[in-house]
Amino acid sequence: MFEKIEEMKIQLDESRPLEKYTLKSLREKMLLEWTYHSNAIEGNTLTLNETKVVLEGITVGGKTMREHLEVINHRDAILYVEEIVQKKEVFSEWQIKNLHRLVLKGIDDDYAGIYRDQQVFIAGAKHTPPPPIIIQEKMEEMLWWYHKESQSLHPIERGAMLHAIFVGIHPFIDGNGRTARLLLNLELMKNGYPPIIIKVENCLAYYEALDESHITHHYDDFIRLIASEVEDSLNLYVSVL
Repeated sequence: MFEKIEEMKIQLDESRPLEKYTLKSLREKMLLEWTYHSNAIEGNTLTLNETKVVLEGITVGGKTMREHLEVINHRDAILYVEEIVQKKEVFSEWQIKNLHRLVLKGIDDDYAGIYRDQQVFIAGAKHTPPPPIIIQEKMEEMLWWYHKESQSLHPIERGAMLHAIFVGIHPFIDGNGRTARLLLNLELMKNGYPPIIIKVENCLAYYEALDESHITHHYDDFIRLIASEVEDSLNLYVSVL
């Protein structure tokens, strides 16, 4: 599944470091599109160009304060992901809570970085997240799996499964999807891959593969979906070499 991806990654690695301004423009493009699509999947109505001007500090008329904050917050969360990667910090519960705190900052400060204390349901999904009383236990199990069992997996498998397991737990009242995609890209970036973008037009296949993984505990379809997105991102980077 990963042969073509690994060939492209080797090609990219052999060309590092990329030209300064090429790397800067790629980063800006990915940050914008990652922010736009991740928010759009969750119902944010700002267009790609409107997202761009909000990132530049301009207010868009007719849009809610929440939608503006979702853009700014997501940008700040990406910067935090980049900081974790640069510092080579060990993955931890603290990082997860900090990422979520950034995602919900100013939107719902009472629950930003705080595990939910209520039962929630995922609209359109067959899977029901666990009750709040066992969330801490489930998160500890996930972290144990990550640090022990998952280390023998390919980084794309590990990142995809981390995303799926996290969403299945749904530990927060809101912002789980954005946080999960940040965690996925954190894992990819730590292992030298460019970030991926789950596009809003592909969200049906994304949700269906996620729900299947939660119901069957088989992750192959979701891993393949993520691998396809990794290939797309690598294609973009390799195209500029």
